[in-house]
Amino acid sequence: MKRHCPICCKSTDSETDADFPFCSERCRTLDLGNWASEKYKISEPVIDESIDEGAADTSAPRIPHRDTNEHNG
Repeated sequence: MKRHCPICCKSTDSETDADFPFCSERCRTLDLGNWASEKYKISEPVIDESIDEGAADTSAPRIPHRDTNEHNG
């Protein structure tokens, strides 16, 4: 897969560049530094704050029980 490095825009290739999608360890480190210094921000909240936390069911979806002793003859 070919892309452009998100830091310097140099062409990168997933098959040949060990630091893909970055072109080098330097660009990878610069990107990490940008996250650490909060230069990047997530534009939308991860959690919808309009939903009441007590009312939301965060458990896994229920799967109907299947009788394992059922004989198909």
